[in-house]
Amino acid sequence: MELYYVIMVTDRAKAEDAHAVLHQLNLPLILTNLGYGTATSEHLSLYNLEASQKALMSTIADRETLDKIIHLAKKEMYIDIPGNGILMAIPMKSIGGGKLLSLVTDGKNMTGGKPKMEFQHELIIVVLNEGYSDNVMDAARKAGAAGGTVLHAKGTGKGRAEKFLGVSLADEKDVIYIVSSSNKKSDIMKAITNECGTGTKIGAICFSLPISEVAGLRQFED
Repeated sequence: MELYYVIMVTDRAKAEDAHAVLHQLNLPLILTNLGYGTATSEHLSLYNLEASQKALMSTIADRETLDKIIHLAKKEMYIDIPGNGILMAIPMKSIGGGKLLSLVTDGKNMTGGKPKMEFQHELIIVVLNEGYSDNVMDAARKAGAAGGTVLHAKGTGKGRAEKFLGVSLADEKDVIYIVSSSNKKSDIMKAITNECGTGTKIGAICFSLPISEVAGLRQFED
């Protein structure tokens, strides 16, 4: 069963273009979160970009639909040109229930096929106390991260998590998405944990997910 969790990050001003791409394919589920970018002034100046608010859209797609999303994003949003956004696909291992599977695949026969398992990039997800995203990104950049996208969240964790981690999850939180090359991922996560981890007021915890397809990172790779 070849299914992917697809994430597209773009400026809010271009969010309608991103929605238009996804709606062309009649996707049954499109979620939108609002956030902001964390690129440094040096990166913004280097690539002639301006600091901006971000929109993060996510959906579920099979292999055929993913290929169409990437094609349309490149053709209509020029997402592979620096400054126009990032698109990534995370392979899914399972999905809950036959009805949901039929919905997201439009009733296609999903027997056979496996997601691509060669991961040159990974998505680092950092959960931290609200207001300390700059501290986390400073630590991440020292280890090679180029930038990230910050979302706001409300924690609902139990006291057991506070006992083991030393931080309360039931507070206002920031969530940072950082796309990294696989060979830099460990260094970035180690830097975040050492400088901003659970023993600090920042209380950051982080984990990573593999990315099997990515578009829009050429400015970082160059």
